[in-house]
Amino acid sequence: MNAFEFAMKMELDGKEYYEEHEEKTADPGLKKIFSELADDEWRHYELFQAMAAGENPDYEAVLKTSILKTTRNIFEKLKASKKEIGAFPADFREGWVKAREIEAKSETFYREQAGKSDSENQKKIWLRIADEEHKHWVTIESVIGFLDRPKQWLEDAEWSNLEPY
Repeated sequence: MNAFEFAMKMELDGKEYYEEHEEKTADPGLKKIFSELADDEWRHYELFQAMAAGENPDYEAVLKTSILKTTRNIFEKLKASKKEIGAFPADFREGWVKAREIEAKSETFYREQAGKSDSENQKKIWLRIADEEHKHWVTIESVIGFLDRPKQWLEDAEWSNLEPY
């Protein structure tokens, strides 16, 4: 299995994982985050598929994820609603922890592949997708923080780890 095939498998596995958890999630905001993560993984899959087929996708056409903006908006709306946050089951949190690990491994793998690439365009794409996987990691880390302490987290959130839009 070459690097593109391995990357495609990782992206499809990630997409399926997020879709499975989206179906299990009752909270509409968290459902939206899972949905957007799945959509990002599919776009990554399509890029790797094109690269595996010998195509040279246009680096500038690579879509950037909007996951950080989406997450920020979801939590700002939740904070503004002053809605009482209920407890989440322990296994729900574990799903996010596993997702965080998946994103960290993906980012590391893509950065390694960028270092091995002879094509400048492919190198940029590997790095762009690695950056997106890092944004996914930041998003998931924020969700885990929210699950660990929802009321305090919403009151204290400064969004310092999210880039401005």
